Amino acid sequence: MSEPTSLPPSLDDLSASLQRLSEKISLVQDAVRNLTQSRVQLEGKIEDAQKRVQRILSRLPEQNDGRQLNLLGETIPTTNPEDDSEPTTH
Repeated sequence: MSEPTSLPPSLDDLSASLQRLSEKISLVQDAVRNLTQSRVQLEGKIEDAQKRVQRILSRLPEQNDGRQLNLLGETIPTTNPEDDSEPTTH
């Protein structure tokens, strides 16, 4: 059994192949462009998050400070220590 001889590709076949390749390359370029934009956006979000974390860390009291932590910058009403020592009745 002998294999049939393959004919050389016609100019139309080559042109069609080049067109398909060109379309695929264009799709890949678009995908790379989109990924690059997404990466830039994510890097910006990461930088913002790092700044927020750093701002929170800078608000932390020293370890020997017994005050309540105020990480969100909200005003915390001062508590009267005498109120804590009252017995509860149930």
